[in-house]
Amino acid sequence: MKELLIIAISSALVSNVVLSQFLGICSFVGVSKKVETAAGMGGAVIFVITIAAVVASLIYDWILHPLNLDYLNTIVFILVIAALVQIVEMFLKKCMVSLYNALGVYLPLITTNCAVLGVALTNVQDGYNFFESVINGFGTAVGYTIAIVLLAGIREQMEGNDIPYSFQGSPIVLVTAGLMAIAFFGFSGLL
Repeated sequence: MKELLIIAISSALVSNVVLSQFLGICSFVGVSKKVETAAGMGGAVIFVITIAAVVASLIYDWILHPLNLDYLNTIVFILVIAALVQIVEMFLKKCMVSLYNALGVYLPLITTNCAVLGVALTNVQDGYNFFESVINGFGTAVGYTIAIVLLAGIREQMEGNDIPYSFQGSPIVLVTAGLMAIAFFGFSGLL
């Protein structure tokens, strides 16, 4: 139990997928304009990464590794992730139309979000068992959600500020993300 808690804290805060590994930056910067949209994206990412970790772990443990097909990890995991994102997209389009419209092009980008694939590959690379893979996937997704919601909150606060012309838009967002990464580096003392 202690090891699972360490994996969860490590993947969410210490080794934050966005702020320390720089995976998933596209949707992190693109969807973080409003807190509601960022929270919706975070929820979708939590679902996709957690389910992808479960399915990828089962496929690897029961099919790929026993048949010595480890070299197919990346291809199989990409197919699993694409299928899961399609399911999430259909669900949001049917049940949460406003969130579906707010996420726009970034929802299908979860398919190519390297954070999702990175978690599946990291689980295999680190030799995590099924439960460790699920906890690592969930913790990573929660860390992504924390980071994107924090950035969205900061961006909403910066809207009314007088920002120099050369820093307006993406530059100030990237500077803010860099400062957040430095702040999250402080969590490395936890473990």
